[in-house]
Amino acid sequence: MSKNSYESGRLNLPFVGHCTFAKAPPCLDWEALDADVAVLGAPNDMGTQWRSGARFGPRGIREASTLFSFGHSGAYDFEDDVMYLTRDEVRIVDVGDADIVHTDMAKSNANIELAVRKLLEKGAMPLVLGGDHSIHAPVIKAFEGRGPIHILHVDAHLDFVDERHGVRYGHGNPLRRASEMDHIVGMTQIGIRNVSSSNRDDYMAAREAGSQILSVRDVRRLGTEGVLAKIPQGVSYYITIDIDGFDPSIAPGTGTPSHGGFLYYEVLEIIQALAKRSRGDIVGMDLVEVAPAYDPTGTTSILAAQLLMNSIGFIFHARNAKAGA
Repeated sequence: MSKNSYESGRLNLPFVGHCTFAKAPPCLDWEALDADVAVLGAPNDMGTQWRSGARFGPRGIREASTLFSFGHSGAYDFEDDVMYLTRDEVRIVDVGDADIVHTDMAKSNANIELAVRKLLEKGAMPLVLGGDHSIHAPVIKAFEGRGPIHILHVDAHLDFVDERHGVRYGHGNPLRRASEMDHIVGMTQIGIRNVSSSNRDDYMAAREAGSQILSVRDVRRLGTEGVLAKIPQGVSYYITIDIDGFDPSIAPGTGTPSHGGFLYYEVLEIIQALAKRSRGDIVGMDLVEVAPAYDPTGTTSILAAQLLMNSIGFIFHARNAKAGA
């Protein structure tokens, strides 16, 4: 958008218009999808074990994202001296939500998987808004045949429970389910800490499956480059972010807060560095467990939206730079 068209067109303030992610155009006809990034809501929180409410996460994140969609053509980062999120670099659309069937986890997961498969068929990178972390299992299953994929998992909890009382698809299971898929070749799980959802056997199973498990303190000792050194090159990367990986001082709006978490730039800098890698692309992301009801200030949703917007900018700027190299 030129300066003249921006100044002569609608001002389009954050509180005006339809509330899509980043005020991106909606595309509810998935057969007609033509975009680089497709934002999909997966508003399912039937997998929660304590406080529900993450079913409203997609709405909360979408609303918060309008703060970063003021109408400018791109976002200038003076530290990098780069204009990110320009319209010629990345085209974002909001494809609405996967249909969630009340109390039917199997059907809801099937609907989420089908939606992500459709986005991938159309060549778009899925950006999935949860919902609790159970939604990661059907999302990553949709990448079958598109491996090898290494998962970067940001979370306070390991989420590697196998089965408890017949439950295999709750929000404590998704990374275990992912590890069983042939297209997943490893994981780097960061932020894991304190009293968690898993026992020692689950940690041993994760390590046997090839997972690198790093606490917040490990990440701080290693620094960004030290963490990157533990992530293999030459594969695709999928990022799954549980908002409780961040400290509840900046992300209180979640069902299972855990103190001692990450601050904003600790995660963002790892994502940016991973995006810049010469060998391997980030092929998808989900962000889960935002429960707006527990944060009347809205700061958790704003954090989620800001992190995702910056991540999209980094991923596609790096892709274009690599393509032009």
